[in-house]
Amino acid sequence: MAQSNEADGGSRSWVIPANEYRRERWRNQLGWTREILRLDAAARPAAGDDWDWRLSIAEIEQDAAFSAFPGIERELVLLSGNGLRLRFDDGELHELHPPHDKLRFAGERGVHGELVDGTTHDFNLMWRRERVQAQLWHRPLVGPMVIFAEPGQTWAVHLMAGHARFADDTGLPPLAAGDTAVLAAGGERLRAVLEGGGEVLLVRVAAVAEQAGPLSGLNPLPA
Repeated sequence: MAQSNEADGGSRSWVIPANEYRRERWRNQLGWTREILRLDAAARPAAGDDWDWRLSIAEIEQDAAFSAFPGIERELVLLSGNGLRLRFDDGELHELHPPHDKLRFAGERGVHGELVDGTTHDFNLMWRRERVQAQLWHRPLVGPMVIFAEPGQTWAVHLMAGHARFADDTGLPPLAAGDTAVLAAGGERLRAVLEGGGEVLLVRVAAVAEQAGPLSGLNPLPA
């Protein structure tokens, strides 16, 4: 079960274990995804298609067209496998190479995924561009990493590999590889210290009017 903590000022944080991700068919029925979360701009759970941002892991076992998501921005990160070729209807061709290439593209663009050599698992960030803005970083975790969520911002931390834990004052359980933590600031700034070793994907989301600078909120930010 996801374990959560709520602090003064309306800040909330919780951990979603990998074994609780919901496995479901793609919208076009041509593949599978494990949904991590779907939330609105205020980091509240959303039902159906009424979400502002969504995290999932696509399981791609065969060449297939991707589902269309008009009005949605997407960023795809190769988690495992020997690579994925993305062939867009407008003629663009882009290949995600191991270990962890990534690509951002508009959800309404027609695209066909072609496996390079066997199944891939791919981290999928989607957000409704008129309501929120999102940024994603892939970073090594070596020692402590301090994350600052400004009022109204939400961070998601996906542990790709290794082990990690937050400082005791968060009240959150340790993270195992594949787990995801969510840090949602309310009316006050939220500070969290993550320690451990491995690799993480860091996602920052904010309502369009509240978006901060491109690197605000993360310290240190390893090269």
